[in-house]
Amino acid sequence: MTEPGLTWHPDRYLDRYEIATIPLGPDPDGEDPISATLIRHSAPEGVSPDSGQHRAVLHVHGFTDYFFQQPLADFFHARGYAFYALDLRKCGRSLRENQTPHFTTDLGRYGEELTLALRAVIDEVGPDAKVVVAGHSTGGLTTSLWLDRLRQDNPALHSRIDGAVLNSPWLDLQGEAVLRTFPVTMVIKAVARAKPKQVLPQELSLAYGHSLHESAHGEWSYDLRLKPMGGFPVTFGFIDAVRSGQRRLHRGIDVGVPTLVLRSNASMSTHAYSPEVDAADVVLDVRHMARWSAHLGDRVRVVPITGARHDVFLSAKPARESAYRALGEWLTEITRDIEPPLIDAAADNATSAGTAR
Repeated sequence: MTEPGLTWHPDRYLDRYEIATIPLGPDPDGEDPISATLIRHSAPEGVSPDSGQHRAVLHVHGFTDYFFQQPLADFFHARGYAFYALDLRKCGRSLRENQTPHFTTDLGRYGEELTLALRAVIDEVGPDAKVVVAGHSTGGLTTSLWLDRLRQDNPALHSRIDGAVLNSPWLDLQGEAVLRTFPVTMVIKAVARAKPKQVLPQELSLAYGHSLHESAHGEWSYDLRLKPMGGFPVTFGFIDAVRSGQRRLHRGIDVGVPTLVLRSNASMSTHAYSPEVDAADVVLDVRHMARWSAHLGDRVRVVPITGARHDVFLSAKPARESAYRALGEWLTEITRDIEPPLIDAAADNATSAGTAR
């Protein structure tokens, strides 16, 4: 049984995957009609009425991203989890021609599709379903804020969450320290209020895209219309929404579940590809992740992955294997009802980096 009105169709981007459109209400940012897209494997492995393992994953992408990471789904499937991913409104499969890619003026609005998707996953997997929420980059910030709000507003639904996996979450604004000062924040907010869709005056870096895509220096195949090599332009309205969410997190939230934060051990800032790009986060500053992860709650494990990229699961093979190993160990712990210890990972040197994905 699925969420009422949810109809599944073959996915045009991935073989053996299906998608369902989640209609949403009127767009507060004036780009109707809006909807989100739930993605699932057409025959979820490891979950059946007889298995007794009603576990699932709900994955949320970052900025300039959409779900294409099939090896991540395969990893969870092999451990008995049904895998679902959500392309948020105006992102990936949910983007329409009249819309600004990845545009919102309030990250809290994503709570609508996140909650609907969670209910749909629970309906599919079973009444005893336990769900791990996974978020990458901006998705890591968005899902954390949502879980904190869900814990307060709907404790019964929140109780179905088993844990959270944050893959290089965007917990602070990268770049020079002056960008995080109160005067700059107020300028961003003023422009966002007057011209929310105005694009930030910044050069888009190709380094990260070139490190990933098979047409350049990478090994991954994905649609460059949904994930452009240099990323989508960043608007003032969006960056103000992110900064508002980050400030809320900095005051302290509680996602309410065991949380695993995976990140690279180093960052670097560059606009052009070089081999060094393959072994660092060139999108965010990992020092911010180390600093602010403790503000997610009191059951947080932070694991730096040596040589990882911004998306640790798209790293070169050695780092990628380390990330999967850390994830596997953590999943074993939470399914045995062992609380992961808090690890203080604030001490490692890294340099600032460019705009988030």
